[in-house]
Formats: sequence, C-alpha cells, structure tokens
Amino acid sequence: MCADQGDGAEDEKPGRRRWRPSRWINYPRRGRRGVRRWLPSWRLLLLVAGTGAVVLAGWLAWFYRTTKVPEDLNAFATQQNNVYYWADGTEMARIGQTNRQEVPLDRVPQSVQWAVLAAENETFYSDPGISITGIGRAVYQMASGGDTQGGSTITQQYVKNIYLNQRQDMSRKLSEMVIAIKLDQRMSKQEILEGYLNTSWFGRGSYGIERAAAAYYGKDVSQLDPSEGALLAALLKGAGQFDPALSAENHQRAEDRWSWILDRMVKAGKLSAAERAKYTVFPEPRPQPKSAGLSGQIGYLVDMARTYVESHSDITAAQFDLGGHQIHTTFEKPKVNALAAAVQDATKGIDPGNREADRFLRVGAASVSLDGRIVALYGGPDYLKQGFDNANTSSVPVGSAFTPLVYAAGLGQGVQRQRGGSRTPVLPTTTYDGDNGVNVMTPEGPYWGRDGKIVKTANDGKRDWGTLTLRSALEQSVNGPMMQLGMDVGLEQVQKTAVDLGVLPATMGELVPAFGVGNSMPSAIRTADAYAAFAGGGRHTDPYSVLGITRNGEQLALRLPTAAQALTPAVAAEVDAALKGAVRTGSATSAAEAGPDVAGKPGTTADRTAGWFVGYNGQVSTAVTVFRADLKDMKLLSLEGVGGAAPDTPDSALPTRIWTSYMKTP
Repeated sequence: MCADQGDGAEDEKPGRRRWRPSRWINYPRRGRRGVRRWLPSWRLLLLVAGTGAVVLAGWLAWFYRTTKVPEDLNAFATQQNNVYYWADGTEMARIGQTNRQEVPLDRVPQSVQWAVLAAENETFYSDPGISITGIGRAVYQMASGGDTQGGSTITQQYVKNIYLNQRQDMSRKLSEMVIAIKLDQRMSKQEILEGYLNTSWFGRGSYGIERAAAAYYGKDVSQLDPSEGALLAALLKGAGQFDPALSAENHQRAEDRWSWILDRMVKAGKLSAAERAKYTVFPEPRPQPKSAGLSGQIGYLVDMARTYVESHSDITAAQFDLGGHQIHTTFEKPKVNALAAAVQDATKGIDPGNREADRFLRVGAASVSLDGRIVALYGGPDYLKQGFDNANTSSVPVGSAFTPLVYAAGLGQGVQRQRGGSRTPVLPTTTYDGDNGVNVMTPEGPYWGRDGKIVKTANDGKRDWGTLTLRSALEQSVNGPMMQLGMDVGLEQVQKTAVDLGVLPATMGELVPAFGVGNSMPSAIRTADAYAAFAGGGRHTDPYSVLGITRNGEQLALRLPTAAQALTPAVAAEVDAALKGAVRTGSATSAAEAGPDVAGKPGTTADRTAGWFVGYNGQVSTAVTVFRADLKDMKLLSLEGVGGAAPDTPDSALPTRIWTSYMKTP
C-alpha cells in the first residue's frame, strides 16, 4: 500500500482506533524520509493559501465596513499662526494665517483643471477612486522599504489632504484607499476635483489653487492660462523642489515638468498642438512677497528656525504651513540687537551712492555658544530689503581665519615629511621659515602648480619674518608657515579636522596649498561654531537654532545635535593660548579693548575679496565677515578702499571693529 493511502482512516486491527492525519494535513508526511518528509504536499499548500485568502478577504471586508468617511473633508485647514519665541520665552514673531480661499470648480479654467489631471491623474474621470496599477507600485515600494505615498489618484490625494499630520504607514495607506473608494461613490467627480484643488498645498504658504494663483502670478485663478496652470500643477509634486524661485536646480526641475505637463495635455487631447506651440517660454512666477512682520533681523531668524525644524523633525513644509506651531528658538534678543547695532555703528561711513568701493558691501555675523546654540546673527540690513542671509552664505572664502584649524590639525596629528615615513609630532615651539616667497614643499619635492610654476608662500604685505615658531606664526598671522604646515600634516587630514569641527564638506575648498590658508567657504555660523571648540576644551556641537517645538500643547519630536570630542583638551588649550596671544601682542591687538581674556584671529584673502574676524570671550564665539558682491551673480569684488580706507588698510579692519564693538556690549 502506498504511503498516502489510508490517510484519515482508522487502524485496521480489530479493537483499536487510531487517528491519522487527513490527506490534506499530512504533515510531517508519513512514509517519506529525509528532507522530503518536511516538504509540504500540494494539498497542504493549497489549504494554507485558501485559508489565508479567506482570512484576508474577511479582514478586508471588516476593514472596509468599519472605515468611516470623515464628515467634513474641509475642516483640516484651520487658520492658525506659527509663533516664534526668543530664548527667554517672549514672543518674537507671529507669522501669518494659513493662506487659503475656496473657489467653485467653474471658476477654474478647463485648461488649468486638465493641467492638474495630466500631471497627477489622467484617468480621474474613469477610475473608481483608486488605481490598481498605482496600488501595485505602492505595495512594491512598501515591501521594499520605499515611500508609501506612491500610486495615489486625485481622490486618494484629496483624502490624504485631511490626514496631513498622520504617518504614512501601511494602515494609513489602506484607510486612504478605502475612504477614496467610498468617497468616489458618494461624491461626483467634479465635487472631488473641486475639493482637491481647494485643499492642496502649492507652497509659499498657499493652500488651494486660488491662493496659489495669487502667490505665484498675482492673479485670480480664473485668469490663468494653460502655461501658468501647468506650472501650478507641477508644484503639486512638491513645492519645495519645484518652486523655481528657490534655486537653480528647482528652476530646471520646474521647467522640465512644466513642459512635460503641456505635452501630456496634447497627448490627452485637451490642448491642441497649435496652442501648445504658443507656450515655449517658461512662465516665470513673481518673487515671493515677504511678510511685513519679518522686517529687520526677524526675517533671517525666522527663516533659519523654520529651515532647522523642517530638516530636523518629521514636520513637512506643507504641515508647517498649516500653522498652529510654537517654535522656541535659541536666539537671545539683547545679543541680536547688540550685533545689529555694532554693524550699523561701524558702517556709518559707508556711502555706496558716492563711493564705488562701497557698492554691494555685505556684512554677515553670527554668535554661537559653546554648546552649539546660535544666540545671535546679522543677516543683512533688513530681511524685507535683502532676503539673502549674509551670515549663512557659503560663497565667501574664509581666508587666513582658517589657519587655527590647520594649527589644531598639526598639533593633533603631527606631520609626515617623507612619503611612507612615520608621522612626527609638532609642538607650538616647532619652527618654520616665515619668509615670503618660500617654495611650498611636498614629500617628493616642490609643489608645482597648474601653471607650471613652483607654488610659493605669500605673507600679508609680502613681509619676511625669518624663522619663527608655529605659535608665533598663528599669533602674528604669518601665512607661509601655516600653508607649509597644512602640506606637512596632509591636506586630507586638515580637512578631516575641519569637518570634525563642524565645517560642512560641501563648503571645502580644493585640496591645493591654498587650502591651508582658507580657500574653503564656511558660513559665519559654521566658522564661529568651529572656534567655539577651542574655548570648550575641544568639544564640538553642531550649531542649532531651535530648542523645541509644540503644536496645540503637544511637544513634537526634534532632533538636536549632541556634543563630540573633536580635539583633545590639550590641543584645544594650545590653540586657545595662541588666539589669546594674538589679541595681547599679535595680529588682533585692536580687539583687546573688547575685554580681558578674549581670543581671536583676523582673516584676509590673497585676492582681497573677504575680510574676517573670529573670536570668543570664553562663553560665546562670534564670526564677522565683510565682502562685496552683487547678489545677481555673487561675483566677489575687491574690498580695497571700502569706507574710504587707505589702500594698505587690512581687509579685516572693518570686521574687527564690528566684533570688538559687539563684544564690549554687556
């Protein structure tokens, strides 16, 4: 008898009854040996699959029955302010209400409606509220750990709008699908499209296509043409990436998608080829208007805090624009006011109308505490007049203000003067040739530049200093020894030290000899933060501008930086001693009136395009930068003669005056 016969039958011996597994549940399989005994039969597999299908179908039926359609799909957009607070808890700014205004669908031109449908859901009028192929893509994305938001129809997106503050997980996606199906049965397609257009986020604080038309084109929605409608439709994919005014990359993405949407409209038969041919020039939106409550320095502070929240929490830009958030910042009002007053006082003699050298003068400054809190910044004369933040720009070379980082790298890692040889420690007392025009050396010999010439050191004023110690070179701001020290340490090692101290890799300069004397472009914020580690025993914390955020009394998660030991306490102490020496008897003596025990370093560039002063008083590190640039192209101009100064006046003179005046403020 074969092994499968008799399954489920009684034992054949009289008087004995013994149960045997049925042929459906014969597992482990009787009569099989080895691995085959544990391989399930096709009957068992079919049983398991069938049972699973029945259970799943039952669960889906229960889920469908119990999932309710919200009563008011428009209640999500309660108009609330986002309120920003100073570090002491007093109110700093209250930024607008949710910019939303509903319009009936018949006010939206048909061409604009179809631009949206071509971009988001071409089969809207024929689908049941969901897309089977879209769901398949979404399931695949979820299974592979991707984004759960893929594959949504207009109806699903409309449903999702009312759940904007909820997580995008599997349960949430299933609810979205079920509600979309029910909604499609309850409402007409026109009602759904109208609701979607009135609740979608278009960026610039705008919910709904009526406000978007005003924000981007200063028009009523009824006045939009197909080209403008295509740009607004492109924004639905993510205004943060497709608002062309935000960046050159955004502009290119927006232009590509705008063109694609118009072509899709032609393919769908909703725009003639002849009319499409009229729209060859990208419909540039108008600049984003600034809120009146953002005048002076407030706008720079609000922008920085908002950017920090969006990059260090799970709150999206769309969620943030719904309002109702309370943002507690690190900014200290007395210090912000004192920094602005110091800049204004030091620049009273600037006369761009009558002095060419004063045109396009920019000042940026930032104060960072030893624990990373940004307590003050100066972004420009007025946010409403100049939205560009001078304190946070990464387009200005830091110059010789970078040399303390090179000094720290040398003291911490030693030097390697022979390729493959061991590293040799260096001390503050290690001597270098401080003369001007000395050949820059590598382990193999002189460093040859791309021009076919040996690169030579260049001191300010081409001065020869003779042999001097590394500490003296830093105190007196002698560039030659610092350039050679960078080569001896290894530019990659210097770069690593700079990154450990908070300089962003994207702002690093090319790894050539000039790297050691500041061809990198860290912002004033990042430069001040790096110096803070010298005063803080080598501990470094990335700069941050927000202490916490709440909404309707609920504390929201915010990822704050943690401190790390970037330098040994001994190395930090040596750099600190040299920076204090620079103020007492070196290149920074004009800053001594800021008070006892201050430390600092002026910074200049070889081409005279930037002047710096960076230093601290033991509690707060402050960086001030001065440069000239037309914001249209950000081409840096010479600082020679700024404010009517003599041609040989150091470019660090103005930032030093600002820094000293600010640090003297109680």
